Amino acid sequence: MSNKFKEIERNQEFTLPANMEGFLAEDSLVRFVVEIVEQLDTSKIEASYQGGGSVPYPPKMMLSLLFYCYATSIFSSRGIEKATYDLIPVIFITGNNHPDHNSINTFRKRFLEEISDIFVQILMIAHQLKIFKLGNISIDGTKIHANASKHKALSWEYAHKLQTQLEEEVKRLHAMAESTQTASTKEIDIPKELKRRNARLEQITKAKAEMEARAKVRYEAELVEYERKMAARQAKEDESGRKFGGRYPKKPEAEPKKSDQVNFTDEESRIMPVSGGGFEQCYNAQASVDMETMLIVGNHVTQNTNDKKEVEPALAQLKQLPNSLGKIENATLDSGFFSEKNINLLNDHGIIPLIPSGRQTHNTPLDQQLNETVDELPEGLTNLEAMRILLKTEGGKDLYAKRKSTVEPVFGIIKHVMGFRQFLLRGLKAVAGEWNLVCIAFNLKRMHRLVAS
Repeated sequence: MSNKFKEIERNQEFTLPANMEGFLAEDSLVRFVVEIVEQLDTSKIEASYQGGGSVPYPPKMMLSLLFYCYATSIFSSRGIEKATYDLIPVIFITGNNHPDHNSINTFRKRFLEEISDIFVQILMIAHQLKIFKLGNISIDGTKIHANASKHKALSWEYAHKLQTQLEEEVKRLHAMAESTQTASTKEIDIPKELKRRNARLEQITKAKAEMEARAKVRYEAELVEYERKMAARQAKEDESGRKFGGRYPKKPEAEPKKSDQVNFTDEESRIMPVSGGGFEQCYNAQASVDMETMLIVGNHVTQNTNDKKEVEPALAQLKQLPNSLGKIENATLDSGFFSEKNINLLNDHGIIPLIPSGRQTHNTPLDQQLNETVDELPEGLTNLEAMRILLKTEGGKDLYAKRKSTVEPVFGIIKHVMGFRQFLLRGLKAVAGEWNLVCIAFNLKRMHRLVAS
């Protein structure tokens, strides 16, 4: 740590009053968080403070503050600022200093990328503490509300309707302004009304351009899939020497759909179905979880409602983990991730996948259980065939059953114990950084429990 930060640390040394020492146990979460953060390499953050200006708060103090507060359900910068006055554990972190909410929020937004590097550092510390080693993982996603209301969204169909209405009103207002003053024109402020409608028209134009851009990306992806299906159908017809009946694959359309939407508050968020029914403005937060320790070993955020496209980005993150942490052997995923492409991707990375193609049933009849017993896999199978057989073995069934007691409880703890159900930041990049911050807070909370057990 640079002399500048050492100096400010000396200036803010703080000892809890004797009558308060008993309130902060030696094995408390806050002491654990501070001890872990002290071991982190924060040189990238410190380097950004080179130059003049006022002396900033020490990065390790600010990181400890964010990690502890997120782990204890305090997410807003104003809430964190208030905690520096009210909560003994937070006073312990700050040394009785009180960063204001602007400083806290600025630090959080500014160093989201650097905090993503710290995620891996903390996993390495867990490995050094001998409480974590990579082995089997579960991958899943959960919908988390964006910092935006679905009622602030504009659909493609309504955008055209509203644009037509506003353009007609603008013409009418111009005509009124050019005509002789009448009682009706004196009752309204024409320049003000024109300004409001023109601003709204600019928003609509921007929203339509965004929907067209999204539609283009979707069309190109759907066109590739359509051509693949048509080529496969043609190959089968050529092989059989006859035309097949039934419907041809539907050719995708380049135009946006009537239901396509853009949100004015956070245009990068999406309308997504949520558990319990209904649709909300959300992001899809993904996590890869170690099945032995329940530590999150990889995370990312996507705008895709469906999980099927999320195996590749999850593997890209997992590939960046140091080899010293161990090797991933098996991965369990629910049926939302099922595709032959995903199965092959996992196998290509040396990971054995367990992904059912449909909902797993309970209370399987005895005769069916006996028929599904498999001692070993035959040779010459495709990855898909091998996985389907593996899911029928006792070992495969037992391993897949553990998924429900690993990744799903992690999301449950984050949402219902830590209370994180909505992002505070806006935009995909910022939201991804905040999700990483949440995952770090969860891991520290979990590591504290693992060390104590």
